[in-house]
Amino acid sequence: MILAALYCALTAVGAMIKIPIGAVPVTLQTLFVMLSGSMLGAELGALSQLEYLILGLFGLPVFSGGGGVAYVTSPTFGYLLGFVPAAGVIGRIIEVYGSSRLLTVLLANLAGIIVIYAFGLPVLYLNLKYLLNKPVGFTKILWTGGLLFIPFDIAKAVICSLLVIKLRNYRFLRTAGEIHVGQN
Repeated sequence: MILAALYCALTAVGAMIKIPIGAVPVTLQTLFVMLSGSMLGAELGALSQLEYLILGLFGLPVFSGGGGVAYVTSPTFGYLLGFVPAAGVIGRIIEVYGSSRLLTVLLANLAGIIVIYAFGLPVLYLNLKYLLNKPVGFTKILWTGGLLFIPFDIAKAVICSLLVIKLRNYRFLRTAGEIHVGQN
């Protein structure tokens, strides 16, 4: 539980490190989402991101644009919703296939990014079109909320995967895959 709280805090710190690009900034949040799923496993990884989401919705300024219940109307709220299942998917893939191979961890992290986009893009569209009354089409949403960020997210997935492979060599840090593989 302490580790889940730590990754919740790291995700909040990652939100403060941002490069504004249109409606959706580039942050380090997704790096910590990937690390939480990779290092904590499906349940605790998802829990850490659920804690993060709840803290922000209760008004703590942990999101890149602040916090509070009104944040659900933010164009970026869908990405935040996607953090919870993304950490869970990453953790589950690593629990099943292990964390000893870089490619496995990288593919798990890329799957998590896809989950984040699957939540983020539709909410971005709905909030821009219906709440902010901005005329947007599918192509514009795909570009401004997805394609523009793919190079950054791939770079973060590679960094996370390299960290996970490196950190798994320390006895006091075990990845989700090692914990579950060792128990089988």
